[in-house]
Amino acid sequence: MVTMKSSRMPSHFHIPFRPIPDPAAVICGPSARFTILTPRLIRLEFSPRDRFEDRASQAFWYRQQPAPEFEVKRSAAQLEIITEQLHLCYVVSSKGFTRETLSIELRRSGGIWHYGERDPGNLRGTARTLDGADGRVHLDQGLISRSGWAVVDDSAGLVFDPSGWLAPRAIPENLDLYFFGYGHDYLGCLQDFCRVAGPIPLIPRWALGNWWSRYWDYSQAELLQLMREFEAHGIPLSVCIVDMDWHITQTGNASSGWTGYTWNRSLFPDPEGFMDNLHEQGLKVSLNLHPAAGIHPHEAQYSEMARRLGVDPASADPVLFDIANPDFAAAYFEVLHHPLEAKGVDFWWVDWQQGNTSQMAGLDPLWWLNHLHFYDLARDGQKRPFVFTRWGGLGSHRYPIGFSGDTIVSWSSLAFQPYFTATAANVGFGWWSHDIGGHFRGIEDPELYTRWVQFGILSPIFRLHSTKNPYHERRPWGYGGEVLHITQAAMRLRHALIPYLYSMAWRCAVQSRPLVLPMYFLYPEAEEAYHSPNQYLFGSELIAAPFVVPRDADTRLSRQAVWLPAGDWFDFFSGQHYAGGRWHTLYGALDEIPVLAKAGGIVPLGPRVGWGGVANPAELAVHVFAGADNRFDLYEDDGDTQAYLAGCGCIIPLFQTWQEQRLLFTVAPAQGDVSLIPPERIYNLVVHGIRRPDRLHLSICGRDRPADYIYDEAAETLSIAGIVLSPSDELTLTCSVRTGTLLSRRDRRLETCRKMLRAFRLDTEAKHRIDQDLLGVLEDPALLMNHSAYLTDSHLAALSSVIGQ
Repeated sequence: MVTMKSSRMPSHFHIPFRPIPDPAAVICGPSARFTILTPRLIRLEFSPRDRFEDRASQAFWYRQQPAPEFEVKRSAAQLEIITEQLHLCYVVSSKGFTRETLSIELRRSGGIWHYGERDPGNLRGTARTLDGADGRVHLDQGLISRSGWAVVDDSAGLVFDPSGWLAPRAIPENLDLYFFGYGHDYLGCLQDFCRVAGPIPLIPRWALGNWWSRYWDYSQAELLQLMREFEAHGIPLSVCIVDMDWHITQTGNASSGWTGYTWNRSLFPDPEGFMDNLHEQGLKVSLNLHPAAGIHPHEAQYSEMARRLGVDPASADPVLFDIANPDFAAAYFEVLHHPLEAKGVDFWWVDWQQGNTSQMAGLDPLWWLNHLHFYDLARDGQKRPFVFTRWGGLGSHRYPIGFSGDTIVSWSSLAFQPYFTATAANVGFGWWSHDIGGHFRGIEDPELYTRWVQFGILSPIFRLHSTKNPYHERRPWGYGGEVLHITQAAMRLRHALIPYLYSMAWRCAVQSRPLVLPMYFLYPEAEEAYHSPNQYLFGSELIAAPFVVPRDADTRLSRQAVWLPAGDWFDFFSGQHYAGGRWHTLYGALDEIPVLAKAGGIVPLGPRVGWGGVANPAELAVHVFAGADNRFDLYEDDGDTQAYLAGCGCIIPLFQTWQEQRLLFTVAPAQGDVSLIPPERIYNLVVHGIRRPDRLHLSICGRDRPADYIYDEAAETLSIAGIVLSPSDELTLTCSVRTGTLLSRRDRRLETCRKMLRAFRLDTEAKHRIDQDLLGVLEDPALLMNHSAYLTDSHLAALSSVIGQ
């Protein structure tokens, strides 16, 4: 057993846990203890020795919650606990918890769980890695279930001793379970979990930009030149990751070279200058770690590490990796990592893939590495921490960002990733980063690459990556002009989305609502929400459904089936209206991505720049989608420190108030620390889905100002550019019509069919004949079959999907 005294543990690893619950929330019976953490979350413990565990476990840190109201009924034979939501019955027995002795009823639905029962409706969680995946992988159990309940067995989880180090449990045979009984309030379940397990941290703002990574033995000159090429092509980046060849790999000793901490001077003759140069370009720097092999004599840090760990440096014996040993862990950070951070490393990519056992029984080295790296990076109390790493199990939501591993280059890999990313929200893990383009093997294909990039900009973290093979290409200009044009626009859009994404990251930190959610989180009673794996909620305003299969050979278009909840929905890019409460089949050319905005949606974008675009912008384009009341809080802070934990941030509330004939849009005065945002900001307003207004009124702080606007009849969009506001200003825009509805639902089927015909692989005379009949076909879809002699099934399906809208 590994133990240590608290004096040997650096203070930044002493987490202020609150593991001991309010005594008023604890009910004890013979050999059993029940803790009512919330009206829907109960801790269930059984101990044959009547000794229970009060220390924080790896997963659950904050059991000290306000004691909810509940009723207790006791008799010699039975204990009942009744909360607002749950009714627990425990029949006292020397057998402890069995199906016959322990049950919990969900009072609102009437469903009953019995101890040991399998969860038939579990919607899964996530997986440790996608290494080697070519499509689907098995996912662990999640907290979200159509059964209305989930059980977490924490009996084997290690616990924290007073020093902040992990230790085995005192009574290994104890049972320690957590029962979540939330019905279909999936978001409430996740929020209860984060109350007790700990919140999801706010990631740095710059992490939401585009990342470059590749397993390749770049020299510093080559990598700096590559960054300049991205800038020259007008493709913004925010992070440059240097894979394992930054360090010595040809060691001359027993080390394989995968582990390393010493710069390879043949490739990087001036590491500090290299990182300074990247920082001057506005980029953050990360280095890859494979720490499993320990520290060998070729390392510059070997002598100091050997002395600190009791190894004679003259022996040339390796210092073995032992993260379960606190002495090793202290030296690991102080000798190997802190000096590199002082010279410019912003964060670490912990690329652990060497198993899940350590010198401490039950300790997964990956989980512990993630925990220690996260808190070590925050040791000065200023820097906002995160670690880039694989999933380590329940509780890993506290250690973003996830590296999903080395997938095979294939359409199957791409098609699985939207579902995989969204489903991870079921355990609170909202910040997955995938190898965009795939990692290795497979067939490189320009269309696949483009679609992967488009999914990537609509995923939590965008990172281009591949293995060390010259036939894998991840540079957008490596596939020709069309792909460059499309992926350049996509990656510019990603940086423009940062104001929206960062507001969602803040919402995730304070409300435990990940950026990407499965549809059933907000629509749990709609059966369709459980059968739409290729779409997901992308923040509070949007649904994303990226194309993940190749274009059809006949239509030359990609296809995606999308379920839209009840209400009005709009294509984010074109403004086309879609009725909700039904499925739609969407088709698109290579430069199109299915993204739908809800009625009432408000989406702030920064400028679409060719470089930069990470800071709080001096200019915003606010896209407003008509049709419903809504509020969006634009959140900004310094983007990089822990000051946000003390409330050092700024919120600009954006409102839409909707009536049938009038839309009122408001930019309210900023709330909070306005020194964090530009003293003046240009607002460009874009209102989608409205008719040309009969009356338009714009005022700033109650004073009217002229409003020069452009109305696009085809796009049903009104634009007003160049409005300058200070943080204390309030802007109101009113658009109205005298009769009818302001909302525009113009029938675009004719132009959409013509657009499809242009894309079809079809004789031009046939296209012309179909075009001449289109008006009639729109009135009577059966007339389309008059052209079935030269239309394939794919053609017919595509046109029919439009005609039936």
